[in-house]
Amino acid sequence: MQTQSPQVHRHPLRTASIALGLFLTLLGIAVIGGLLNPAAPEPATPISPPRIDVLNDSGSATERTVFAGGCFWGVQGVFQHTLGVTSAVSGYAGGTPAAPSYEQVSSGRTGHAESVEITFDPKQISYGRLLQIYFSVAHDPTQLNRQDPDEGTQYRSEIFATSDTQQRIAEAYIAELDKARAFPHPIVTKVEPLQAFYPAESYHQDYATLHPDSLYIAAYDLPKIANLKKLYPEFYREQAVLVGGDHP
Repeated sequence: MQTQSPQVHRHPLRTASIALGLFLTLLGIAVIGGLLNPAAPEPATPISPPRIDVLNDSGSATERTVFAGGCFWGVQGVFQHTLGVTSAVSGYAGGTPAAPSYEQVSSGRTGHAESVEITFDPKQISYGRLLQIYFSVAHDPTQLNRQDPDEGTQYRSEIFATSDTQQRIAEAYIAELDKARAFPHPIVTKVEPLQAFYPAESYHQDYATLHPDSLYIAAYDLPKIANLKKLYPEFYREQAVLVGGDHP
């Protein structure tokens, strides 16, 4: 069972999802369900792809990038259903010490963000298109140090670029979206070079696929995957590419 530090502002639905899974008493359902309604996810915001993108002229079979945007369960789920993504791994980036535990990151004191390392085939999907999905479907880039019910710097919106080109394109796209007022509030997403990425514990991997009946997943993450299918059907794949291979 996962414990919660008193300094961590964590929505009770997420704690229940880890600790109890599907086993909730009627009282628990009533109490937690009451907390669920005020924090219902907002609809996805359709946006145009970036004007500047990466041309597939590197000859590389795969590339990678790291996105942070709130709880990594949902971000991982979205990109596992994105055509051209060959791997999406939940983990931690942007802080110290090396190889932190979930409990350490959840304290908010390590500087890490819950993140997803995305490996993709640039012949099937460009970096710019991944950014488009990240900003419009995977999370709300205008929420500062939080995402829906989860609060703290570990839930910040941040892009960890793996090349100068990725950083330049991401920064230009943010400026482009802000200038066009694509969102009702300014984008707060940070962009910085990736220093290191540390995969999260195994029980965090493929969480949205393995626990679709979790109240947290049903409320906050499955709608993101549905929005991916609705807004970008050309980039949607029905079967997720999973860290743990095929699951029954």
